[in-house]
This record gives sequence, C-alpha cells and structure tokens, in this order.
Amino acid sequence: MERYKGFYIDKPYGNNVFSYEERENKKIFVPKLIEGNLNNVKVGKNIVFNEIDENMEIKAKGLENLVQYKLNDKIIYVFDNHNHAFYFWMKSLKNNEFSKGCKLVHVDQHKDMRKPDNYNVDVENLDDVFRYTNEVLNVGNFIQPALKKEIFSEVIIIDSSYGFDIKVEGEYVLDIDLDIFSKDMDYIPYDFRLNKIKDLIKNAKVITIATSPYFIEQDYAIKVLKELFNCDIIG
Repeated sequence: MERYKGFYIDKPYGNNVFSYEERENKKIFVPKLIEGNLNNVKVGKNIVFNEIDENMEIKAKGLENLVQYKLNDKIIYVFDNHNHAFYFWMKSLKNNEFSKGCKLVHVDQHKDMRKPDNYNVDVENLDDVFRYTNEVLNVGNFIQPALKKEIFSEVIIIDSSYGFDIKVEGEYVLDIDLDIFSKDMDYIPYDFRLNKIKDLIKNAKVITIATSPYFIEQDYAIKVLKELFNCDIIG
C-alpha cells in the first residue's frame, strides 16, 4: 500500500514550519508517488515549500508527482523536498535493496545535518516512518535519524570541489540534491560535477534525488536530472 497519495500539510510541522506565523499561505502540498520514468518528472502547480526571505514570501512549486523507477535493476526515487529521502531509504531497506549499515553518499549544496526535534520513529513500521518523515523531519534534518538508527554506518558529504575528489569504496546509497547545480555552485565546472555524479551513479545500490524547489529553479533541475541519466551511463 502506497502512502504517498497526494495531500496537504496545513499545520506548522515538517516543511510547513518555516516562517509559518508570518506567511500568508498556510499550507504546502506533498505530491503522490507514481511508478514511471524520467519523462514523468514534471513541474506541478502546487506550492510544496513556503518561506519568507528578506520580507518576501516565496511560494515554491514542486513536482507534479514523486517518481519511482527502475533502471537496470537499480531503484531510483525522485521527489521535491529532500526529507522524503528518509521514507524511501526505509522502504528500500525493507525491500532488501541495500544492506543496513552501508555508507550514504550525500551530494548536496547543503550538509543537511541538523538534528530533528526527536528520534521517535519505528523504522520497521512504514506507516510510522511516513508520519515521522512528513511531520517531524524537514529538508535540513533527515540524515541524523538514519545514522542514529544505524541505517547507514557513515555519511560521505560531497558539497565542494574537494568533496568530489573523495574516493568512495564499498556498498553505498547515493543521495543527490540537484541544488548542487544551483548558481551558487558554479565555481565548480558544470561538466566536472556532472561526470563525477555519473560515476557515483554506476555503483550505487539505491538512488534518492531531490529537486529542491526553494533552492533551484525546477525546469533547470529536471534538465540536469535528464543529463545525469542519459542512456549510456549504466550498461
């Protein structure tokens, strides 16, 4: 039974907590999950992330749907806000798609290593994982619980040109935030970033990908996503 059916969060928790009291818009949307391919990754019409920046309310539209697809026996999840990665890691672990205690490789403009308000989640129960992902976690604090629950033994953070030079060995889950291609990261050549991530894609057991609407323009993020997965990468 799939829990991501498309719903609104209208209370100040999860990703809806940011500037909640000051905002005009009080609700954000979480799209439904579909099985498909990259052609199904499209910008939707709903606000999925809302924040006030320099006295201006930013109403960021996210994806039409979250997309799960299989490429050469590799499971890939594409979603907008990054905290959803936590749910998909647990779902994949339950399906034996990676080994508990392997490494997490986190490619992102941000470290996302803040601590959540609590670690009260039963990782064996996907209903509870779903609640925790959407009500407790947000885009900045979803990695610590996965380390605390020993889903991953360590996280390798790639958020700089130095990070891209780290040699990753052993089994790993690859977690990509497409905001690594935002304008702020243009000091690292585009092709360098693209090719390094393509190399990481080859050996990853499972791949989670966030399009991060507040942090990168979505049409551009989807364009980069399609370049990362051109036909000759995995074969």
